[in-house]
Amino acid sequence: MKFPDASGSGLSENAEDEMEGDRRMTEPVFIEVGETRRRIAVRARPGTAADAPGLFWLGGFHSDMQGTKALALDAFAAETGRACVRFDYSGHGESGGDFVDGTIGQWLEESLAVFRAFCQGSQVVIGSSMGGWLALLLARELLRERRAGKPAAVSLAGMVLIAPAPDFTEELMWKDFSPEIRAEIERKGRWLRPSEYGDEPYPITRALIEDGRRHLLLGRAIETGCPVRILQGRQDPDVPWRHAFALTERLPSDDVVLTMIRDGDHRLSRPQDIARMLAAVAEF
Repeated sequence: MKFPDASGSGLSENAEDEMEGDRRMTEPVFIEVGETRRRIAVRARPGTAADAPGLFWLGGFHSDMQGTKALALDAFAAETGRACVRFDYSGHGESGGDFVDGTIGQWLEESLAVFRAFCQGSQVVIGSSMGGWLALLLARELLRERRAGKPAAVSLAGMVLIAPAPDFTEELMWKDFSPEIRAEIERKGRWLRPSEYGDEPYPITRALIEDGRRHLLLGRAIETGCPVRILQGRQDPDVPWRHAFALTERLPSDDVVLTMIRDGDHRLSRPQDIARMLAAVAEF
């Protein structure tokens, strides 16, 4: 998040001190995760509202924690006194590593490590696109631990999923790829996919596809242990609205609400989309 320069701004000394304190709170800290000791950047805002669940952000594929939705969530947390944790997966944003080395399993390991290290008490997990898949996998892992009798310092109060993309490596990539693209991935180990959100193509690797198959969810019921709110754009070219419907069919909980935004795209970053996201978060 960018902050204005307070010098010569006409702000009071107390206001300048508050801004400087806010700046320090949102500077990244780093933890090392996994056997390869991947360096993961985390921004953790402490909460002041004791009874309000904290917020845990899971970003999308090839995105980072400085995106519009993540910053809006952090600003909402500051205004309401909630704790808020954001981070970058390895190969993304301010974290170390190369994007080409990333897999769903690796990014899930990082998500769980950050969640356990920085979150306490009740939490609302907000997952965007790939982050929606990781949120569901994180919830599954927490349920497994609870059923195994492991003590848990963190619980889920709710989940907000924005254009969630569970199983996207298989359902939205591999199955849609042409035989030529599949052959190139199998032969070369990667294919450079053109991006609609930047000038540079990004690699889709054989490791990403193969590891994704170990984390597929849509073939069975998906338990989360908490209420779920889903926001989906009807005009989303990356995660079709039917994918969101397929997900809701796999969520056995009665407390699942899908909001279809007729003119919404994949990013859902317009002011009205941000307002819907924050309204969903505020339910918990």
